[in-house]
Amino acid sequence: MFFDESGVSLLPVVRRTYAPRGRTPALRHRLNWKRAGMAAALGYHAADACRGARLCFDLRPGTYDTVALIEVLEQLKRFYRGEPVVLVWDGLGAHWSHAMRDWAARQDWLTLERLPAYAPQLNPVEMLWSAIKARELANVAGEHLADVADAAEAGINRVCEEERLAWSFLAHTGLEIHTSRPQN
Repeated sequence: MFFDESGVSLLPVVRRTYAPRGRTPALRHRLNWKRAGMAAALGYHAADACRGARLCFDLRPGTYDTVALIEVLEQLKRFYRGEPVVLVWDGLGAHWSHAMRDWAARQDWLTLERLPAYAPQLNPVEMLWSAIKARELANVAGEHLADVADAAEAGINRVCEEERLAWSFLAHTGLEIHTSRPQN
């Protein structure tokens, strides 16, 4: 299971668009820094990789700290119903804080692994963020943070409905599943 966080704000993600000749589109927005944090876990089913990609998503006002990440991981535990999970994530300080390591040490269902530094191409959740920001969040200049949050949720729903998308994000990393241990 790969994990990552991202954020959205009332400042729009500006993307190129089409318009009739001579009518340059104008994107008007309030200069507002309100932010929402998004976290997602994307991976294979532990027992049977052919069962499909699994996607868990969390959206909340503000940003993620250690306490908020532990809450998300508790939701992940309920989603997996006690199945063992190997969680691969980056080197964000909240991922490796003392409080997080203490909490993770008490979890018999969870194993934490760290991605190499400066290797976002190995995390398929980065492709998820890119897909949502390029489509549902492109040029969205909402009046309220809920407008932007609704657009982000619409993107997650699109990815869930098109199950090949989640698989493509996983395949794009070039990583493979080995069900048996390779011999040394």
